[in-house]
Amino acid sequence: MIVVPLTLALIFLLLYLNFGRLAETLIVMLSLPFALVGGIWLMWWLGFNASVAVAVGFIALAGVAAETGVIMLIYLDQALREQREACEREGRPFGRADLNRAIMVGAVERVRPKMMTVVAIMAGLLPILWSTGAGSEIMLRIAVPMIGGMVSSILLTLIVIPAVYGLVKGFGLGKIGNTNKPRRKPFPDKH
Repeated sequence: MIVVPLTLALIFLLLYLNFGRLAETLIVMLSLPFALVGGIWLMWWLGFNASVAVAVGFIALAGVAAETGVIMLIYLDQALREQREACEREGRPFGRADLNRAIMVGAVERVRPKMMTVVAIMAGLLPILWSTGAGSEIMLRIAVPMIGGMVSSILLTLIVIPAVYGLVKGFGLGKIGNTNKPRRKPFPDKH
């Protein structure tokens, strides 16, 4: 009751200090519930109850989910910055189509690092599921939330974060076909 909320508050503080903006911090914090859902589903499927070991697994999962969310945002910010610079070189305003192009580039560049992270974590934790030696009962309860959370984290990081990023960064931009053209007056001036 104390350690998990304290961990989440500490993750939020570190993210805010890293980004310096509330929007990006909240986008990464959004990744935590999606990662936790996979851990909860796998716990339910295996019939585990909540325990201290499970809480430790969820704390570790929250850290890994925040890390992958941060890396996704870094890739998206880099692609957005490059697209804005390209628009400036071409002498045209940055529009929603440019934002969508930047998000696609940033998200596609993130597929391989994300899959490598997940495969490495899963390769390290899957043998724990079949272990039977001393201490395996506790280690199993720590590993299960992380394994389930990594599966749902893949979908979150590659689909949900870019979509939310597009909504946040696209706020105030023109429609897809309209790249920040000046609005015309609703009633023409009569002379």
